[in-house]
Parts: sequence; C-alpha cells; structure tokens
Amino acid sequence: MRQGLFCLLLLFSFSVFAQDDELVLKNNSSKTVAETKPPVDLYKIITIERDTIIVDTSLTVQREYKFNYLRKDTFGLLQFLNEGQTYNTLDFGLTHFNPFPEFGFLAKHFNYLEVRDIQYYNVPTPYSDLYFKSVMEQGQNLDAFATANTSKNLNFFAGYKGLRSLGKYKNQLSSTGNFKIGASYNTSDKRYYLKAHFTGQDILNQENGGIVTLSQFEDGDNLYSERPRLDVYFGDAKSLLKGNRFFIDHSFKLSKKPSSLVVNHQFNYEYKFFDYSMTSHQRFGDSYTSYVSNKTRYNRMYNKLGVAYSHKTIGDFNFFVEDYQYNYFYYRTVTQAFGSFVPNSNNDKINTWGANYVYQKNNWKGTFLVSNSITKQSLANLEAQIRYTLNEKNCFLFKYQNMNKLPNLNYVLYQSDYKEYNWFNNFKNEKINNIEFEAQTQWLTASVQYTVLNDHLFFANVNPTYNEFGIADKLIVKPFQYDKTINYLSVKAGKEFKFWNFGLDNTVLFQQVQQSDAILNVPKFTTRNTLYYNNHFFKKALFLQTGVTLNYFSKYYANDYNPLLGEFYIQNQKEIGDFPMLDFFINAKIRTFRVFLKAEHFNSSFTGYDYYTAPNYPYRDFMVRFGVIWNFFS
Repeated sequence: MRQGLFCLLLLFSFSVFAQDDELVLKNNSSKTVAETKPPVDLYKIITIERDTIIVDTSLTVQREYKFNYLRKDTFGLLQFLNEGQTYNTLDFGLTHFNPFPEFGFLAKHFNYLEVRDIQYYNVPTPYSDLYFKSVMEQGQNLDAFATANTSKNLNFFAGYKGLRSLGKYKNQLSSTGNFKIGASYNTSDKRYYLKAHFTGQDILNQENGGIVTLSQFEDGDNLYSERPRLDVYFGDAKSLLKGNRFFIDHSFKLSKKPSSLVVNHQFNYEYKFFDYSMTSHQRFGDSYTSYVSNKTRYNRMYNKLGVAYSHKTIGDFNFFVEDYQYNYFYYRTVTQAFGSFVPNSNNDKINTWGANYVYQKNNWKGTFLVSNSITKQSLANLEAQIRYTLNEKNCFLFKYQNMNKLPNLNYVLYQSDYKEYNWFNNFKNEKINNIEFEAQTQWLTASVQYTVLNDHLFFANVNPTYNEFGIADKLIVKPFQYDKTINYLSVKAGKEFKFWNFGLDNTVLFQQVQQSDAILNVPKFTTRNTLYYNNHFFKKALFLQTGVTLNYFSKYYANDYNPLLGEFYIQNQKEIGDFPMLDFFINAKIRTFRVFLKAEHFNSSFTGYDYYTAPNYPYRDFMVRFGVIWNFFS
C-alpha cells in the first residue's frame, strides 16, 4: 500500500510539472479557450449553527497540526499508544457540557462524530477530499469524502473514515469506522431550509490494561525495546462502541416579507451500545462468570419545535419547546450480596421551554439563550455570547454559561459481570458556571476561562493498595459526587513570529485549580512551539515546509484509564509529565495535493524512558509516518 502511494505521488508530480498552470481545451473548430474554473471561495462549508467556512487547501503550520486521526488541532489532548485509542485531556477547557443526561463512556467518544461535527456544503462543482496516513503497525488510516450540488439549491455529501492499526504492544489493535451521508436544501425564494444526515459509527479497541512492570519500560533494556515483550495486564480484552444517528434540521418562513414568522424543527434519533468483553481477571475483582461480557444499550429521541421572528432593527427572536426521551438499559437485573437491587433500565422523558435572541449590527453580534425544564426534572441552561469584530485582523469574544446539568447515565446505572461494578445511584445535578474571554488580534491570540463547579461527578478507585510503581493492584472504580466547590482558571496565549522564510509558532496554556481535595487534576503548564522554514521551488510549482515541533506539559497526577468503563478516573499516586516530545516534519504542496512526512518523538531514545499518557500507559516511541491529502474540484 505504501509503495503504491509513493509511486502515485511520483507520477502525479511529473504530470504536474509537465502541465501549464492554466489548462486549455480544444473545441470542434480547433480553437483554444481557457478553461474557466470557479474561484475557491465559492466552495462553502456550513456548520449546523449556519456559520460559513471556505474550503482551505493551503499548507500552513495550523494545517500541520490538524494532520492527525481526529483531523483537528489536538493541543491539550495526549494520545494513547496506538492510533484510534483514547486521549488523556490536558486542557479541561476542551470539555463540552450538555444539560441533558448523556450516554457516558466518554473516553471512547473522542472520534465519535456528534451533531456539531457534521458539516454541510454548497459547491459549484463536485468536491472531494482524500486523506491517508500510515499507522503504527499493519494497517492504515483512510478518510474519503465527496460532495456535489445536483442543483444550485440541493447538495449531497458522503464520507467514510476507516482505521486499522495493530499497534506496537500486545493486545492493542484499533479498528474503527465513521460513515456519514447527508444533504442540504433550500428553496429558490429562501423560505425553506433543510439539513439532514445519517451517521453509522463503530470504534473497536483491544484493551491491554497497560504494562504490568514499569521497570521493563523505564530501564531501557534492549530486550524490551521490542515492545510486544512487555507484560500487559489483559491478553484478550476488547471494547466496542457502536452507534447510528438520524438527524433533520429544517425551517419554513411563513411569508416572503423580510420580517416574518419562521417555524423551525429539529429531530435527532440515536441508538448506541458499549460492549466490553474479556476472560475474567482479578484486577477488576471477583466476577459472576469466567468470561465477562458487559453490554450497555441506549437510545434517545430528541425533538425541538420553535417559532422565530426576525426584524432588521431589533434582531431575531426564537421561542421553542424541547422533548427529550431516552432509554438506557440492560437485559437483566442484579441483586447484590448485601441486598441492594440494581434495575435493568433507566428511562425518562424531559420537556423544556426556551428562548433564543440574536442581535447583529455593524461590528457587533450577540446571542442569548435560556432554557428550563417544565417536567419534574431540575434542568436549566443560560448562555450569552457577545462578539465584536474591529476589522479582519482583530476580533473579541465574551461567553457566559450557567448550567444545571443532569448526570450522565453511566454514573447513575451500570451493570457488569464483575461484582463490584454494579450500581444504581441518585446523584444531584451538576452546577456549572463558566466565563470566557477571547481575543484574536494581529499581535496575539489569547483567551481566559474561569469555571466554578459544584456537585461535580467523577470516577475514583476505592481500592487503597498500590504496588511499588504507584499502580493500583486492583481497579475497583466507582462514581462519586464532590460536595464542595471547584474553581478552575486557565489562560492560553498564542503568537506566531515570522522572519523571511522562517517562522516560530507558540501556544502556551496555564491552568490553576482551587479545591479542598485533588478531584480536578490538570498540568499547570502546557506548551507547543514550532520552528519551521517554508519556501516555493520549481517556479513556485512546489511549496515546501519543514520544521521541528516541541510539545511539553508539567508533571501532575494525571487521570488513569479504566477500559471496563470506557472512562478516566482520578488517582493521586503517580505523576506523569515533564518530558519533551519532539517531532520533525517535512511537508510539501503541489496545487491541491499535500504530502506529509513526520519523525514523531525522535528524542525518545535519548531523553529517558519516563514518558506516559497515563500512569502505566507509555507514550509513543520514535517512529516515522507518512501521509497525503488530495483535494479534487471537478
């Protein structure tokens, strides 16, 4: 596969150099006419919030940051050993809050496409995006996407991202698939708009539980440089998250007048399950069976019906009601030895009312939202956002959120073949107050976030015994609610310096937590610094970019990973961090074809084997990876 792609790259490069920049066509009368190509700014990407983005085929440092499995900038996330596994969160500010109760198993959702991740398109000619990247061992990562307008008002798109990677350690295979298909439509008079999509996703991971003897890794013995020789906890454990979603968002304007009532409706139906299976292992305690198979099922149906009124002077008003129904269930009940009863399901129906107001004039745009439950559940959400755009290079944003959030469902109910992993809880709602300020200026990009958490939910290990490496002998992890206040502050700043063909891009994050107990743990400092050189060659037919990126975070008690629950849990025995991660890259661009070559963590062999993503999960060793992105506009 790799040799075929390399040959394809060479053939394409020669064909590009053999062509003129302006293609020509011959008509029947043997005359030549320049082919007219639509400008790239006509290829539009539209988010569910109706923000418009132009298709980007550039090669910048920011694009280099997004050349990864998630296809987005992962600053603040620390990826596990194998491609397609989970990420440890260094930046708490990346957390998304939803007032409704969600499925849970959050460690398995980093690559799960949510509604906010699906984009819609309007293109003058068919447009496609092909992504390929090599993986750790025996596999590849391919992301293929295509979209086309069958008419000026109707667009269809489809995409599939598939991954298979064996990994460097025992029992570490990743095999994932994300399929999406959708459409957007509007009438010529702009009175009716429709967005719809379907997603089918499966995320399969073998789960080895991390390495057993940390000295095998840390001592740097040549015997264990072959990573399959390292002892791991589980030899046959695996987890599978699978889900299907049907989504529709549409609106109809009652008249052609500029100020008119608009009726809007959003529908979302989703089915998921999380399955974990393995031969029974004492690390999770006693079990009812010799082979453990835990399957948690969930479905939800969401409807939002609203009436909006738009006025050019006073702004846009939208009043809505929401209906949220869910069913989270198992096919059995459990009666524990001490008499407690764990039911087989947790289901409910939640209705809310709300209002949304949008004001936009000149350089100002403000959005305000309030919603509250009208059924017995205590649920509320208040959001405010104000944006001021001084000019193209300077923009300022203020956000405020006050949320009364229902607990995620796996905190409330969970069943397992492991005896200690069965519970049914009645937790209070989480209370979240969040303030953010962001400035994007020609001199500096900076943001400040301050969050106050009350009744915060978390997972923790109740087993107090640890081995000589600071790793728990047993993982008896359960959900808890913190009855005190947590104050979180973060300051992030970014600045890129350019001189001639050189550049230095810097991003620094400072985080501080005030709390009575170590519940929310984050590194105090996280930084990314990239020194690079770029230039055009071959009469500007080739654009080349090369450089070195340093990633670093200070030592802290990082959350550990529990594969049985698909969640991270707090621990206070082993600190990780304070190790540099250096990547060397060479990237090139020929028209809309981009190739990426990276030597990842090339300093691993000479800065010490103390690099971890979780207390007993090592970070990646040095490896060289190759990939391409190819865009087509025809």
